[in-house]
Amino acid sequence: MLLGVAGVVALGLAWEGYKLLAPDDGVVVGELTVLPRTTDLAMPHLWDMAARALEPVNSATDALPLWVAVLVAAAFTLGVAAVGWVVGVVVGLATATVMQRFRTAESALLPWVVLSQTVPLIALAPLVRRWGSQLEIGAFDWQDWMSVAVIAAYLAFFPVSIGALRGLSSPDAVHLDLMRSYGVGWWRTYRSLRLPATVPHLIPALRLAAANAVIGTVVAEVSIGLRGGIGRMIVEFGASASADPAKQWSPIFGAVLVGLVAAGVCVLIARALARYRVSEVS
Repeated sequence: MLLGVAGVVALGLAWEGYKLLAPDDGVVVGELTVLPRTTDLAMPHLWDMAARALEPVNSATDALPLWVAVLVAAAFTLGVAAVGWVVGVVVGLATATVMQRFRTAESALLPWVVLSQTVPLIALAPLVRRWGSQLEIGAFDWQDWMSVAVIAAYLAFFPVSIGALRGLSSPDAVHLDLMRSYGVGWWRTYRSLRLPATVPHLIPALRLAAANAVIGTVVAEVSIGLRGGIGRMIVEFGASASADPAKQWSPIFGAVLVGLVAAGVCVLIARALARYRVSEVS
């Protein structure tokens, strides 16, 4: 906890120190700007950002304080990312289970699992939205946030499937032979031996999946144009950055907050599964 606070303080000191010492036009080598500009438009002071966060979002009489609006948007983004993360974890575990159970399935699926992560996210998000809008299942109505959740799940399932596959294949041969000697079937071996063995591999995968889900949610909100979340707020506030430069940084801090909450949830999960973590594989 103290190291985390110290890191935040150090980052703030580095920000203000660079703004104080670097030239307004940044560090330029030839015609290439290698370090950013330090003008108030490009790099507002931290206290200006804090003061702006306490002011209303806009000039409307019923406008919320900026920090409240950011927290509301962050909660929306966090909820969508959580749905995508849960779906990604379930799909990743199911995919890993199938690949471990059937070696032919591993040879057939694993290249596609890896190849799936090379598809540009910006191009994929509008397609998912269009495909979802064409679904007709009774009275079910596909919502835009569901498309964003699908994108988050798409990014989250990859590390889980790879980590779980390594974990499911990690039990020693002597332990597997013992289970066979007792006449234990595949399901009980999976539940009692293979699944607990995935925990040291799965915990780092869950952290990476959480980060991927948050990133996918923010980017998909921008690509799809979903209102109410941090991604759309970053774009909208960035459009007025020249008139109100400190305002655009509040939703960026909100996105950081979403990532920190997601990481904290993974820490709680890791502590709940501590009894199975003989060692953790990075």
